Amino acid sequence: MIYEKITYRLHAVQRMFERKISAEEVRYVLETGEAIEEYPDDTPYPSRLIMGCYKGRLIHVVTADNLTDEEIIIITVYEPDPSEWDPDCRKRIS
Repeated sequence: MIYEKITYRLHAVQRMFERKISAEEVRYVLETGEAIEEYPDDTPYPSRLIMGCYKGRLIHVVTADNLTDEEIIIITVYEPDPSEWDPDCRKRIS
C-alpha cells in the first residue's frame, strides 16, 4: 500500500541523514518492498516493518498507516544489523 501523502517523523529524517538513506530509497522500498512484521494494535495508527532492496542496499522502513487521511508516516529507517536478524533479514534473532 502506497499513498501519495508521505510524512516523515523528525526521528526518521535524523536517522536517514545519519545513515545516508535518501527519500528516493525510502519511496522505492515503500513501492516495492515487503511487509515482514505488522503491528495492527499500535496507536494511534497500525504500523509495519517493510523490507526492501535499493540498488543492492537492504533497507528496513518502519511505517504507520493513517488510513483515514490516506497518509503513510515514516517512523524510522535503517539498514538491518546482521547480528540482530536471520540471514534473510526477515526475522529478528531472539
